[in-house]
Amino acid sequence: MLSKYVTVGNRVELQSVKRLNIEIRDAGNEERKVYSTKVYDIVSDERIELLMPMEQTKLILLPVDGEYELCFYTGNGLYQCVARVVDRYRDNNVYVLALDLITNLRKYQRREYYRFSCALEMNSRELLKEEIESLDHDHNILQPELPLKRSVILDISGGGLKFVSNLAYEKGSLILCNYDLVVDDVPRHYSLVGKVLASSEVENKPGIYEHRVQYINVNPDEREEIIKYIFNQERKNRRKEKGM
Repeated sequence: MLSKYVTVGNRVELQSVKRLNIEIRDAGNEERKVYSTKVYDIVSDERIELLMPMEQTKLILLPVDGEYELCFYTGNGLYQCVARVVDRYRDNNVYVLALDLITNLRKYQRREYYRFSCALEMNSRELLKEEIESLDHDHNILQPELPLKRSVILDISGGGLKFVSNLAYEKGSLILCNYDLVVDDVPRHYSLVGKVLASSEVENKPGIYEHRVQYINVNPDEREEIIKYIFNQERKNRRKEKGM
């Protein structure tokens, strides 16, 4: 079944099973570490080889016997399973992880929580007290004339985004996120309110802060547009990699 849906070169994300929690329910949840890599080889329907993930230029030596949820980005959508690391080795100067599947491969339905790496312009600011109060009363009264701070989105999903700015937002604060996407060749503008789940200064970049935000007012149509944008960009990237 694995070889029917997954092919060599497919992007795959790994996430520790012990910390698995697909839905981010509140700002107090611990940030989940996700590693991104690619399929190196499909040995059988029970065993797969992945390129060992890296952060910058450092190999991430995931422990043997560690269990991870795998999400495969394929031409037919997202698939996931749980697998156990059984070996680590070097093959033709390539560092490889061998994993045995311990659950069946299944279609992943909650696509909006998967993140797409990017570099997109965004403007942001913290909400005023009266704006927050309007949200509490099911209104959405924002003041668009207030100045915004330039930011850059690093990854995006239908559930939220990660961005950097030279402004430090406090964890738990509500901020306005303004950005544009092109969905099916049509420019779209988004003005979304998000809750800051995590905020920290970027290592070796004093005065630059990285923030992870969960949307709190995205409507279903906007969410689907964002998901469509992500999948369109994934398809474009796969075509580029294949030289098409």
